[in-house]
Amino acid sequence: MATTVEIGTIRGFVLDDPERGVLDNTTYGLGGLAFVDVSDKVASVSIARGKNRDLERYSAGTLGVTFNNEDRFFDPVVGTAVDLVPRVPIRVQMDGTAQFYGSVNDWNFAYSTDGSSKAEVQASDDFVYLARQAILASGSAVEQTTGERVAAVLDMFTVDWPADRRNIDTGDNTVCAAPFDGSNALEYLQKVEASEQGQLFMAKDGDLTFLSRSSSAARSTGLVTFADDGSGVPFTEAAVNYGSELLYNRAIVTAPVGSATADNALSQLTYGIVETELEVLCSSVAQLQDIADYIVARYAEPELRFETITVTLDTVTPAQRAQVLGLEIGDVAEIIFTPNQTGSAIDRYAQIININHSETPARHNVTFSFDSLDFAPLVLDDTVFGKLDEGKLGF
Repeated sequence: MATTVEIGTIRGFVLDDPERGVLDNTTYGLGGLAFVDVSDKVASVSIARGKNRDLERYSAGTLGVTFNNEDRFFDPVVGTAVDLVPRVPIRVQMDGTAQFYGSVNDWNFAYSTDGSSKAEVQASDDFVYLARQAILASGSAVEQTTGERVAAVLDMFTVDWPADRRNIDTGDNTVCAAPFDGSNALEYLQKVEASEQGQLFMAKDGDLTFLSRSSSAARSTGLVTFADDGSGVPFTEAAVNYGSELLYNRAIVTAPVGSATADNALSQLTYGIVETELEVLCSSVAQLQDIADYIVARYAEPELRFETITVTLDTVTPAQRAQVLGLEIGDVAEIIFTPNQTGSAIDRYAQIININHSETPARHNVTFSFDSLDFAPLVLDDTVFGKLDEGKLGF
């Protein structure tokens, strides 16, 4: 399996500069972002993207790469074809499939008297960029769909997100006409995400992705099956959770237009009152009530769920490896697991909310975290999630 790591160069031609202004040089080019392939020097790669639990917000993805540096290719004193400075772009592909796109935060160098040398780079995706950009405090937003509001924020001159790095759904809910609250762009966009009950994350190819509630609904088309019985992609470890981490039987949802509360009396009688509060931007109290009702219906009882599974890519077939590397946050998987190969199998559908890579010369592990789909809404005509009395009608 081939892993490709490329580091962007921000150096460019500068007119009249004695070094960067020399015509026909190959180091300081004219226009455009250039990438330098440094794959032959990679010692290890780690990638972490997503969130740990449903109801949490997606956080910035991170990348760590360790390079062999005995030849001092990465040297801040000598200088190389790579810009050893923060904020340069970096991207990773595996078998030609994008797995990470972001920017460098830090360079670290370790030298040993025995001659071994390492260079380490720590990077994050561009959620970090959005967290640094201010929302325009002047003026008020008009009532619009959640997707339109996301686009409006990205178009602000204080944010200026590239048009060719967006995957934005229109959205099913509407957000109110109200003054912008002055938070940073990421915080505000995540409030819009909560108003939609969709998903906002940075895709592995670097595109800002906003999925509407209906687009986020589970679908069986193209799903990957992980199994320990030979019927799917084999995995080496599985963690199953059955607890109260996602137990809520009272939900309070507020917005500039008002508030709504939902309760599950039976759950409160059994477990006591477990409350969660959510601040959104919805344009009607009816939408607030829909969200509150959904949260209580979805989380009023503890449920058995696959928390994580780990796949060792070195031990699977090329076709299975392609399936694993093709997965993205929000994709659906089926997991079949018989603990200790004793008794009946646990068979669950789940939605991916976190993807971690850990690659060294000895092993490449990919660990997925999941959200349960036991409460997945009904999707018409879907062979798995379109069955009556199984999928949930409504929100």
